[in-house]
Amino acid sequence: MINLTEINVTNIKGVGEKKAKLLKKLKIETIYDLLTYYPRDYENFSEVFKIRDKINSKGLFKVKVTSKPVVRLIRSNLKLTTINVKDDSMGAVLVFFNLPYFMQSYFTRGNELYIYGEVSKKNYEIQITNAEIVNNSKIGTFSPIYGLTAGLSNNEITKITKNALSSFSEKIIDYLPGQVKDKSILMDKYEAIENIHFPKSIDLYNSARRRLAFDEIFFLQGVLKSQNFRSDSKNSKNILIDNDLLNNFYENLPFSLTGAQKRVLDEIFIDFKNQNMNRLVQGDVGSGKTVIAAICLLIASINGYQSAIMAPTEILAKQHFETIKKFLKSYDLDIRLLIGSTLNKEKQTIYDDLESGKIDIIVGTHSLIQESVVFNNLVLTIVDEQHRFGVEQRKALYNKGDHPYNLSMTATPIPRSLALILYSEMDISVIDELPPGRQEIDTSVINYSYIDRLDKFVIKQIKEGRQVYVVCPLIDESDMPLKSLEEVFSHYNSSTFLDENISTCALHGKMKSSEKEKIMQDFKDRKYDVIVSTTVIEVGVDVPNANLMIIYDADRFGLAQLHQLRGRVGRGKHKSYCVLITNSNSEVSYNRLQIMKESTDGFFIANKDLEFRGQGELLGTRQHGINDLYFIDLNKDLKMIKYIQDNYDRIFNEIKRYDELENEYKTSISYLTRDSK
Repeated sequence: MINLTEINVTNIKGVGEKKAKLLKKLKIETIYDLLTYYPRDYENFSEVFKIRDKINSKGLFKVKVTSKPVVRLIRSNLKLTTINVKDDSMGAVLVFFNLPYFMQSYFTRGNELYIYGEVSKKNYEIQITNAEIVNNSKIGTFSPIYGLTAGLSNNEITKITKNALSSFSEKIIDYLPGQVKDKSILMDKYEAIENIHFPKSIDLYNSARRRLAFDEIFFLQGVLKSQNFRSDSKNSKNILIDNDLLNNFYENLPFSLTGAQKRVLDEIFIDFKNQNMNRLVQGDVGSGKTVIAAICLLIASINGYQSAIMAPTEILAKQHFETIKKFLKSYDLDIRLLIGSTLNKEKQTIYDDLESGKIDIIVGTHSLIQESVVFNNLVLTIVDEQHRFGVEQRKALYNKGDHPYNLSMTATPIPRSLALILYSEMDISVIDELPPGRQEIDTSVINYSYIDRLDKFVIKQIKEGRQVYVVCPLIDESDMPLKSLEEVFSHYNSSTFLDENISTCALHGKMKSSEKEKIMQDFKDRKYDVIVSTTVIEVGVDVPNANLMIIYDADRFGLAQLHQLRGRVGRGKHKSYCVLITNSNSEVSYNRLQIMKESTDGFFIANKDLEFRGQGELLGTRQHGINDLYFIDLNKDLKMIKYIQDNYDRIFNEIKRYDELENEYKTSISYLTRDSK
């Protein structure tokens, strides 16, 4: 397809300069852009349904007209036309607004016709509003529905795409050699593109989706391989496990490790024994990942090596620094903190002591990956909340050592199928057990009519000495019916709260890092009772005194994100609560939020999130330098994912035998990693 990336859309019949400008708004500038601007949905004319079976959903129906059209003038320039119809299952009323007079002739009593539309129940009446009359030529087909921009209709994009396929099909080169397609039973690239835009049957659509999913998995695997931190050879620096030292450490802990923590440590120790580690530790908020990190740091230090732990924010780095010092206070170790706000004179001392080998453990932020930071014998890197760092940032820390052991940690529970794709080059350990004594969090779902009662509950908690998180999806006012941070902040600064001497601060992502750090520290130091924030607090410092999390427009968040936010409370000895506020009347939204009431298991919630939202919103592939993936189906494609991972090198070597195909492969990779549409 390399030529198609260089051919402007104005070369397509029907596309002039004016239409090209409109297409550019959709980030469509070349033929390749257009052919990879895939439909977001389809109108399915391939199957005729019964009206009774499609209440609250769309479908194709064969109906018989049972009444003449009735036309009423609702207001100036708005006419309402209603027509009674029926099929074998039940009757319904067709509702049209400003139906052209000539179309009324279709609706002669006794006529049979195909219509496409959404069935709804209103005031005990079954209605189909603004239905499309379907010609016989459309029956058995699918019609694509594209994302639009003002001035471009769906019909226009459809027509342009058909013209492009008609004129440029011979330019579509398939990067996969025939033997690979034959072995994997894959459709040709041109057939796949044609049948993803204009599927002639459900079987052809499924074959096209499968072929394009293969491409996505294959390209993603290539990107992940290029980002692999694991060395094929063993680490030359051997780490030995001192069991007496470990037993002494365990005995001095103020708590006992859970079975899950012990299992994860055993897996890490095997990596040390094998002298090769690239491991991701997943664990819910509060599951005890930091003590795992502390044990690894201790072992590396006792073996005479340096270690580094990198956190995404200064306040989190400070928290790790204090916690690790506390865990390792009985050992003669030099542990330092390096963050952006560290004084220059102190920074220079740290640089010198790192290079000389005097420092055993360094805790920091992005400051650790500056050129001026040189280690003497770095053998272990730990990255906390690793998804908060770009690949290059994580690799920059890794490259400070000579193929060091690499441990990443995340509090974001990831379904196994997602982890198989995104972290195929890592071993994965899961802490699936919370330490005893962790507070249960009562979760409730309310609508805006309960705000006054909620305000009283907030005041009661603060009067008892507690603090409150409030989260909003937006910073500023917008034309969307959502509560903005500014709006909610004003509410908590109203007389209702000011009269009770309640102090409130605001926090959002547009603030400078230093400003955000200070606000969070002030909140931790109890200078404020309420913090109104966007999701920037999702990964943050522990505030054991905060016991109430309020989330406005909770239906706008994914379940996994809600679970992360909820995890900000329940960290102290006080009874904790999470209140999810929504004004949505959607049954789907209600059912999603009910899951938050029913479960505190992060992995169960993550899997439910996958069911409700689909992998498109959950893959988070931008952190891997790749765009959203459209076609991978985690329920259908697991075998194919595993096959590609196991056979990637062989397939790639077969591609490399054909120079032209290799160029097309590289072009596809570059387009998959370009700025998202």
